[in-house]
Amino acid sequence: MRLNHVMPLWRSRLSDLLVALEERKRRTRHFYLKVFLFFIALNVVCYWIAMISAFPDVAFGPERGHYFWVQIPVGVLGAVFDALSLFVTLYMVRRALTTTSHVSYVAHLSVDIAIAALATLWVLFVFSFSGWLVSMIAANPESLVDRGGAYQDRLVNALRDPTGQEELRNIYFGILMGLSAMLPTLTHLYLSVHTVGTVARRSAQAAARLN
Repeated sequence: MRLNHVMPLWRSRLSDLLVALEERKRRTRHFYLKVFLFFIALNVVCYWIAMISAFPDVAFGPERGHYFWVQIPVGVLGAVFDALSLFVTLYMVRRALTTTSHVSYVAHLSVDIAIAALATLWVLFVFSFSGWLVSMIAANPESLVDRGGAYQDRLVNALRDPTGQEELRNIYFGILMGLSAMLPTLTHLYLSVHTVGTVARRSAQAAARLN
């Protein structure tokens, strides 16, 4: 299986996906607004799945009212990042499809890896800011710096001891909350793996016919 067999098919499938998305945008009224609302809904759904499955004692505990209101800024701020990352991804895909070098093509698409990494930092900011904002509205103000420090400590602890019970819950929670931002990266990964699988299968079939 040669790289020259994989790359053209990968490019073709990515181009087909981009054309389909552009056609959907052309046919959809208020496309950008609907995309933004979709990301808000996706972030809120991920938030509640993460809260209920990872921290049911918090979701249904004495502070459940606080975390109910936190979902609003979490959904909106998460959607802001997701929408911006989507537009950046589409721009980089268009640029990638115009390149002639395989290295340049992969490099353009690798921007999504950086976006996925930034999503981790954005999640920390979103939860720090959202909790602080809700506490301000509820006339029970907390320090934004202290809240940010608490979430940073959780991240550091998760990196130091990723197998700890509490750390595993925090990692699981972070993955779910960053899922929407990772969609472009997961899409590229799926297309590349699927393409390699297709080329490998065709090569095996061709070799079988020769034998």
